Amino acid sequence: MDRRRTAPLEAVMDLLLDAVCVVDEFGHFVFVSAAFERIFGYSCDEVIGRRMIDLVLPEDRERTLRAAAEIMSGDPKLSFENRYVRKDGAIVHILWSARWSESERLRVAIAHDITARRRAGDMQAAMYAMSEAAHVATDLFDLLARAHRIVADLLPAERMMVGVRNEIDGALNIAYAADAHGDPVDGLPSRCIDFCADVVARGETRLMAGERGETWLGAPLVSADGCLGALALKRAPGAPVFTERDRELLNFVATQIATALERMQLQTRLRRMAQYDGLTGLPNRALLHDRIETGIAAARRAKGRLALLYLDLDRFKEVNDTLGHAAGDVLLHDVAQRLRHCVRDADTVARIGGDEFVVLLADVRRMEDAETVADKIRDVLARPVTMDGHELTVGASIGIARWPENGDSAKDLLLIADAAMYAAKRRR
Repeated sequence: MDRRRTAPLEAVMDLLLDAVCVVDEFGHFVFVSAAFERIFGYSCDEVIGRRMIDLVLPEDRERTLRAAAEIMSGDPKLSFENRYVRKDGAIVHILWSARWSESERLRVAIAHDITARRRAGDMQAAMYAMSEAAHVATDLFDLLARAHRIVADLLPAERMMVGVRNEIDGALNIAYAADAHGDPVDGLPSRCIDFCADVVARGETRLMAGERGETWLGAPLVSADGCLGALALKRAPGAPVFTERDRELLNFVATQIATALERMQLQTRLRRMAQYDGLTGLPNRALLHDRIETGIAAARRAKGRLALLYLDLDRFKEVNDTLGHAAGDVLLHDVAQRLRHCVRDADTVARIGGDEFVVLLADVRRMEDAETVADKIRDVLARPVTMDGHELTVGASIGIARWPENGDSAKDLLLIADAAMYAAKRRR
């Protein structure tokens, strides 16, 4: 190529805002215009002779090589998009127009930097995606797994973790930890948890370099009610380091995740208020009905049995009258805890109002099993309770209904057990 003839052309190309790149048939740079350094961070002298593919983000290399092969076979590309790693470690989105010169055995391309445009579009898409995830996620893990897929498109990382503060005591628990493929990661090092805790404590986005060359980027999950937790990303040694732009992007995503998380926690609280007794934490009447119907359906499929125990506390009114309702509430809470310890995890203890409780025994093997549990409950509740210097003793009148002998619905079983309970109370 005649240098005297091409020099004016090169000067013109150096005036272009887009970068002109020429790559030989083996994939090595043979020419780049001045704009290449502005876009990619490398000067002409630093890239001439280097393989083009080495600058491409690893996740995009395979499809970039396929596109290059298609171009060299005579198929020009007018709008091929991929990502490159700048010299400073930042990731840039490039829109290419490229064609192959068979006579010169060269691939000629124009690189247009669309990073800002892509970031704006990606941020808007992330906002919509997180809003959708908040509505369709079935639980916290599902929500965070969906969030991971959204974050991975914006900020590729070897690992993502999310720490969420317990609503009761504020303790930070790792609710989600997965690798780049979304596979769960177990046995996290203490420094990972410490990093999330530090982000929560500071309440600001943090960048940290690890001892082994890895880099961490964390952002707090801030809502109107305070900091809900932290989102953290880890990149392996040798991977592009996180930049200031990445900090801004992660902070934006963390805000969307926090909003979705806050909405899910609110829905959980409302659902719990609708299904559980506020004083004892036991299922209420509505949830008990659902549990009974579900238990009946399961027993019918398995040709099994179940039983219902209806309890009314004896002498509870005396506690309220002599020590007050606050003492009565404490006693009810104590009774709930005792009842829980009398049954299996598969069984249900519910408070259906006042001093009335129901125990649903799933998978009852023998007719007498329900009586055995009833006797255990009577013994446990007969043990005295010390309250404000007073030793209180309450008992329980218990009625039993069995499926399928006594009915085929929650309503039928509750009526039979209730009637049996009143009959037992009259005999006392």
